Amino acid sequence: MHEKTFRIVTLGCKVNQYESAYIGDALCNAGWIPARDTEKADAIIVNTCIVTHKASRQSRQAIRKAIRENQGGCVAAIGCYAQVFPDELADIEGISLVAGNSVKGDIPALVEDVVLSGTKKIVLRKFDRKCPFDFMPVKGLPDRSRAFLKIQDGCEAFCSYCIVPFARGPYRSLVPRDVLFMLRSLADQGFREVVLTGIHIGKYGVDLQPPVRLTDLLKIIAKEDLPVRVRISSIEPNEIDPDLIDMMASERWLCRHFHIPLQSGDDRILRKMRRRYTVREFADVVASVYTKIPFAAIGVDVISGFPGETDEAHMNTLSCLQDLPVSYCHIFPFSPRSGTAAFNLNGRVDSGIIKQRTVQLRSLAGKKRHRFYSRCLNMKFSTVVEGWHCREKGLMKGITDNYIPVIFSSGNKRPGSVLDVLLKHVKQDAAFGEIVP
Repeated sequence: MHEKTFRIVTLGCKVNQYESAYIGDALCNAGWIPARDTEKADAIIVNTCIVTHKASRQSRQAIRKAIRENQGGCVAAIGCYAQVFPDELADIEGISLVAGNSVKGDIPALVEDVVLSGTKKIVLRKFDRKCPFDFMPVKGLPDRSRAFLKIQDGCEAFCSYCIVPFARGPYRSLVPRDVLFMLRSLADQGFREVVLTGIHIGKYGVDLQPPVRLTDLLKIIAKEDLPVRVRISSIEPNEIDPDLIDMMASERWLCRHFHIPLQSGDDRILRKMRRRYTVREFADVVASVYTKIPFAAIGVDVISGFPGETDEAHMNTLSCLQDLPVSYCHIFPFSPRSGTAAFNLNGRVDSGIIKQRTVQLRSLAGKKRHRFYSRCLNMKFSTVVEGWHCREKGLMKGITDNYIPVIFSSGNKRPGSVLDVLLKHVKQDAAFGEIVP
């Protein structure tokens, strides 16, 4: 009897990566086996992303590549692209299944049905207020030393540049008992770091009865004394309260790391973006984190070239980043998305100017990263081993609790193990250290 094989191609965020892991686990539990990279598969599942035009193009390219390389097999396009623009994907010749995020938990069964029936399916379902959180238990992520755990889904912020609320629906949260179940499961599998992730994680628990704050969840986790450290994924600045900062300052199991979207250092642009804070409020949050946790990693996101961004607004952003004690920056050139409010805004910035501004911002980001790494020299940090950096030279790589990628000499430590590393020097974008007892 032929064993059915599958391959999953994942684009986009950590939530997508988590959901792909669930789909892979579910197919394996149903008797499927992962296909080798070079062999044809009975089903190729492309978990798409549309957060930018580039991501949409990459999703389409991945789908067409799968169709070319898998003639006669099932090619499924799932996820955010399929949820928002299903017709664009359904028109691609050779596609077998189009299914959005609202049915992601059903993907394994849908793929099985399409393969057995040989018929094309387009599965569409709109989100509504009654849709529950789709609990997807996983066995970690393949080839990862750190595990992700999706505890929240959905966004209702409707920032003017963002398509995500249309792709992910309303706020939905994993109940605390299931969060604890998954943390215990991942710890039992040997993971020593779990990243709590979501689409809008600062809104965790607002949909539960009674409501549960993110800090409430962390206090529940703290009582379990699990053998894992926990990292929080990206969180909005107006959702970082003093309790959360105090917990991160005092709890050793909670990684000293905030990733906080800034998007612009100009108040006028922030209003056009429909962001819910001012530059001063953002700076106050960063200052509070820095004061209480001076060696915490503070990462930010910035969009360059939003419609109406003048030279002055761009300089305000540069000045803001220069003044703040941020550790690293992710810089994104503005990408107009049809279906968002910003798509129709006047004042589009010339692409050449956007490119110049992006280069300036990334240059500053590199200097901020180097400064942060250098400030941490001659200090010891708890580090999760990720694997080999260069086996021939006996160098391994890991990630510190404050999110510094570090390279160190090692006696073949097991990926996923936790050890203390003393940072010794910084070379370009890399930090180097040595294991300490």
